[in-house]
Amino acid sequence: MFDQFLNKASELLAKGEPYAVAEVVRYLSPISGKVGDKAIVFADGTVWGWIGGGCAQPAVIKEALKALKDGRPRLVRISPSSSQEEGIVAYNMTCHSGGTLDVYIEPVLPKPNILILGRSPVGRTLAKLGKAINYSVSVAAPQADRATYPDADQVQADLDLSGVRIGPQTFIVVSTQGEYDEKALEQALKTNASYVAFVASKVKAAKVLQSVGERGVSTERLNQVRAPAGLNIQAGTEEEIAVSILAEIVQLSRKQAVEQNDIAASQEIKEEATDPICGMTVDVRKAKYRSEFAGKPFHFCCGGCKEAFDKQPDKYVLAHLST
Repeated sequence: MFDQFLNKASELLAKGEPYAVAEVVRYLSPISGKVGDKAIVFADGTVWGWIGGGCAQPAVIKEALKALKDGRPRLVRISPSSSQEEGIVAYNMTCHSGGTLDVYIEPVLPKPNILILGRSPVGRTLAKLGKAINYSVSVAAPQADRATYPDADQVQADLDLSGVRIGPQTFIVVSTQGEYDEKALEQALKTNASYVAFVASKVKAAKVLQSVGERGVSTERLNQVRAPAGLNIQAGTEEEIAVSILAEIVQLSRKQAVEQNDIAASQEIKEEATDPICGMTVDVRKAKYRSEFAGKPFHFCCGGCKEAFDKQPDKYVLAHLST
């Protein structure tokens, strides 16, 4: 099972897909989850693996999705006790008959990728700096090789980007230095990358952009090109230019992460209900277990809670209303 887990995690890493690892690190019987049980929680909330019964999963999924948004790990305790402890996210749940489950959740997010088009001293320095801060670096340019870009993760000897995966955190830098300027910039603008920078003076950039526009690239897309590339730090040398570009990429990468979290939070308009048996929060849209009593709907985290409610609904409704 552990081999399967590693293979699945490696597969997701290779695809650049975000996910969270949830692992049971402590338990008190009676409970089905045991130390070492682990699962992968995908960005859509689906689970691969095992970390305990159905009652525990909603809390783990909820915190895993939060971890994917803010990038921070957390320790989650699911227990009948409602006591709070620093550093632990506590969920009160009684439907597992007194047991306690501690689950450590670690988000695994794709690294930002710097895609450099062209062979130039600025590009080589940028590749080295990018790797130094643990970004992934790809290079595409005619005659490019490992000897020229020893710090790159991937090197291809042409400008064809049709097979290159472009994600939200892909930053394209065209640093051709007079070699294939128009072709490289055109290829970059055909992708959906939100960041395309061109290492050139304002005068040269204007001429090249005009030429690329004559090839059919829209004015709207051309206006998205950052030229000259990088933050304006009065860079003069090739190394300083590379530093200014990397600084701009880091700045935008952080900004994008914050914006994506805000968008996700604003879109996360969930209709939630409280399970009257165990007190767990239930997403009404996804709830599998539902009952109705006195004309009102009640939602449950698992079949056991629904069964207990259906036997004595009036008892639990009164208790639920009094809390």
